Amino acid sequence: MKLEEARQSALELRTLFEDFEMRRFGRCWSTAEIALGFVGDVGDLAKLIQAVSGVRDIPDAAAKLEHELADCLWSILVLADKLGVDLEDAFERTMTDLKRRLRDELSS
Repeated sequence: MKLEEARQSALELRTLFEDFEMRRFGRCWSTAEIALGFVGDVGDLAKLIQAVSGVRDIPDAAAKLEHELADCLWSILVLADKLGVDLEDAFERTMTDLKRRLRDELSS
């Protein structure tokens, strides 16, 4: 799946969540609330990384790790869309800048 396909899939799921949130809570989650959910997912991800590294006991940690990484990616794709960030362009620019800085540091 290409990044654009992943983005479209994430946004389709977000639309379903919005329908669910409207039915359940009478309103959709704000961008800040989506970000807070992401922070919770990152915490879960950290625990699963500990589990697959052998320092925490979580049954079926490898499968749960895959799921949590996908959840985190979903949040990033949705947040980028809601905040008007071209994630593909931002990623490319950021990686280029970081590589340049590291290469400069390593060559000095």
